[in-house]
Amino acid sequence: MISKEIENLIVKYISQAATAADLDVLNKWIKDDRNHVAFKDFVKTHFAITLAMNDSDINKIKEELQKEINRDKKANYNRRFLSVMKYAAIAIFFIGVGIIWQQGIFENTAADFIIPRTDVITLELENGDIEFITEAGTTQVQNSNGKVVGVRQGNKLVYDQSEELKLVYNTLTVPNGKQFNIVLSDGSNVHLNSGSSIKYPINFIKGQKREVFLTGEAFFDVVHDKENAFVVNAQELAIHVHGTKFNVSNYPEDRDTEVVLVEGSVGLKESILENADKDEVYLKPGYMGVYNRSDNNIYQEEVNTSIYTSWMNGNLVFRNISFENIIQKLQRHYNVVIINNNEKLAHETFNATIETQHETIEQVFNYFNKVYQIEYKIIENKIIIH
Repeated sequence: MISKEIENLIVKYISQAATAADLDVLNKWIKDDRNHVAFKDFVKTHFAITLAMNDSDINKIKEELQKEINRDKKANYNRRFLSVMKYAAIAIFFIGVGIIWQQGIFENTAADFIIPRTDVITLELENGDIEFITEAGTTQVQNSNGKVVGVRQGNKLVYDQSEELKLVYNTLTVPNGKQFNIVLSDGSNVHLNSGSSIKYPINFIKGQKREVFLTGEAFFDVVHDKENAFVVNAQELAIHVHGTKFNVSNYPEDRDTEVVLVEGSVGLKESILENADKDEVYLKPGYMGVYNRSDNNIYQEEVNTSIYTSWMNGNLVFRNISFENIIQKLQRHYNVVIINNNEKLAHETFNATIETQHETIEQVFNYFNKVYQIEYKIIENKIIIH
């Protein structure tokens, strides 16, 4: 019998939401021989149910299983957690081989064809429970006590306004290759890009500032309320919003946090100095504020805002962008692994416009090969640049 705590940890691990501390606990628990079988059974059952819930069509299940077999085998976490990864791989392999054997669908995947990985969107409740978010149909959104607080409509969560005595936070995590929308309880709209997460109250409390925490990239359309300030915390940067539309790019692996103002007004300030006398840096529409995490300074420049918001319309626009940065964005949007063995190429800048909804990753690299003579190979479902 798996305890509720361990079950939550396994779910967080499967959904790639587990922290290092979570994995420490899970790794210790799984060392017990009796727990080996329980863990494998849980992962195997989850995998089967997820496939069945997402698509009852057996042809679709075959396709998804083939994707799993060909997906990246590298561990996503530190090597000290390899024992946990091993048992999950075994469980998925067991069910995959079982169904494939029954249906007779062993096929060879073309060496020049990439199959993007498919991960799930997750919603972490205040008590640590993890829910999987599908992108089809309509369902009610409940808090940890079972109370309905909103509704999911396709790829959007819409929260209701209600009276709450304390702030209750949820965390929505969107994996690479997906996007998702949230309408907060005050009516503010947040469009989350691939590989992003946001922590937010399911209901704002009147008289207190409206505060959310972003990792990754999102476009905000914030409802103006002069009595209840709206603040976006983007790691070391606090963004004070005054009823506006703006884009925030705040990926941990990037050197800078970028805030592009489309409409309205925002003030930028280091989080650690939020209550200090240091002045905020105010942006005007059409400007981008850049917080450099190495020197803790905020710079601003006039930009074409459509370049930085094009991702919402299924486009990636690169203008004098380093190839290293381009690779990062392609990995997030297509959910693939790209390995660049050409160090000189990494720092060269390029111009490109990619329609991600209509162009496959193979077509993108075929374009780079033809226009910029960038040589690459597809090996074991990875793109290797040489």
